[in-house]
Amino acid sequence: MSSATAGTGASRWKNVDLDAYLYLLPAATILAVFHLLPIFYSLGLSVYEQSTEILFDQYVGARHYQDMLGDPRFWSAMKNTLWFVLGTVPLSIICSLFIALALNSGVRMIGFYRTVYFLPVVTSAAAISLVWKWVYNPQRGLLNELLEAVGIPGQRWLHESEGVFSLMAAGAGFDLPDWAAGPSLAMVSIILMSVWQKLGYNVVIFLAGLQSISKELYEAARIDGAGPVRCFLNITWPLLSPTTYFILIMSTISSFQVFAQIYMLYAGNVTDSSRVIVYYLYEKGFHTFQFGYASALAYVLFVIIMALTLFQKKFVGEKVHYQ
Repeated sequence: MSSATAGTGASRWKNVDLDAYLYLLPAATILAVFHLLPIFYSLGLSVYEQSTEILFDQYVGARHYQDMLGDPRFWSAMKNTLWFVLGTVPLSIICSLFIALALNSGVRMIGFYRTVYFLPVVTSAAAISLVWKWVYNPQRGLLNELLEAVGIPGQRWLHESEGVFSLMAAGAGFDLPDWAAGPSLAMVSIILMSVWQKLGYNVVIFLAGLQSISKELYEAARIDGAGPVRCFLNITWPLLSPTTYFILIMSTISSFQVFAQIYMLYAGNVTDSSRVIVYYLYEKGFHTFQFGYASALAYVLFVIIMALTLFQKKFVGEKVHYQ
């Protein structure tokens, strides 16, 4: 090696700031141990069958993934998860946007209202679930008492496996086929509770997006004779699209990963009508100790979320209007 080459290599190492890497080392170690390592570890588990003593006991390849195709509980949990996503994401966005618009219209004590709406977000899932279990209680629940006060019979709520469309059709005197029954009343109850719980977070994000829109645009629109509806359609909604896009992606991801609410509401006794994919993963992994099958479920869920995120980026992200 020539002295010039050696000198170049020495100067290159001399320019490296080792202090920066030492500062990054604790965070990088935590990410590697608690994030990257479990990803590859669970990938290995998903292609192995395990005994109670040995995790990597027998290589089975893609058998766990093939077993899902004939697993009725998997498809039932996936259907419930899709109903949950389709119920919570649009309803949460619409309700939170409506409240944010109301708060942004010049209401007094806006800081107080932001705190009130955000309280469910920072409240523990256990406390929220206890309150909603009482609200949904079939015998002494607040919701049934309100319904009965106006002459509507009480419902079983969290324990009703019949689809809501089927229940409505039965009340009207006709029957619907099974494919048109809709989500169970139990799942609708969980959806309503989840929308209420997440509402405050979305309201605060929407409110921040609304307050970032220049007031001069609205003043110019009013001078041109635009009313509230045209101002919303031509100014608010386009300029709020980055915020809406962010909430859409984050709400979709978190809805596919729902677990805590269902676990706390049912105290571990989840029925088929309210079992979601993450809870089914939990049952396979920590009830029956089928870690290989549970890891395969986790990767299927990962692929679904990744595919939906890329789809949203392709078809929704291109329509986002950045100022």
